[in-house]
Amino acid sequence: MPENPHDKNIESNNRQIRAFFSSPLFDICQFSLLIAILAWLAVRSADNIGYNWQWYRIPRYLFSVTESGIVAGPLVEGLLITIQISLISLFFALAVGLLTAIFRLSNSFVARGLAIIYLETSRNTPLLIQIFFIYFVVGPMLGLERMVAAILALSLFEGAYASEIFRSGIQSVDQGQIEAAHSLGLTTFATYRHIIIPQAIRTVLPPLTSQAISLVKDSALVSTIAIYDLTMQGQALIAESYLTFEIWFTVAAMYLSITLFLSVVVGMLEKRLSLP
Repeated sequence: MPENPHDKNIESNNRQIRAFFSSPLFDICQFSLLIAILAWLAVRSADNIGYNWQWYRIPRYLFSVTESGIVAGPLVEGLLITIQISLISLFFALAVGLLTAIFRLSNSFVARGLAIIYLETSRNTPLLIQIFFIYFVVGPMLGLERMVAAILALSLFEGAYASEIFRSGIQSVDQGQIEAAHSLGLTTFATYRHIIIPQAIRTVLPPLTSQAISLVKDSALVSTIAIYDLTMQGQALIAESYLTFEIWFTVAAMYLSITLFLSVVVGMLEKRLSLP
């Protein structure tokens, strides 16, 4: 019996609807709606307390136009510092996490012991305390600048969580493939490079994205050691201009833009990796 064209159209429309709800565009719409609701609530609250909104003063803190061209304002400068710290910390956190996961799965008692000590210490102490310890205790002994100390603290803290993500991804690879690789004479390094990591990356990519977003948000704590990232610039501008709501909403929107960008990029990577 031939298929009804009407049923085919309905099925096609249903597929398009499902694709939209699972696409990054739908996530962006949800975030935009959430921001609109929060902004509306903030406006209503500010009206009730008699707050005088001065959004017209915000653009000067983002950029300014001079005779030499467009010059970045303090908020954009802080955003660039935040992105720089986040990218460098993410690279080292992934490296530390992968190495720790390999140590944790190693047959060596010393390697497993070092990995467990590092994981338990890092995951069970606050990031702020780790930043202070590395900057005020380790930093003077090793001559670390505050930027290096901040990156080191973030890398070690986030690397501990990334290691558990890597470990679960590695363990998801079929043990028979690993045994087959060893039977073919592949070294442990070659087995991880050609067999384990390419398969594990598909499993660990979504949780690693969440960890990267957490890293971006956690990077706000580096302002406590006087690094003029986005949060520190926002605090300085509020003390100078008293534009509390406007500046904090702008800072939040800038952080949100970074995390949304990460979500969209990783969504594209997931689709590409899922292709046969």
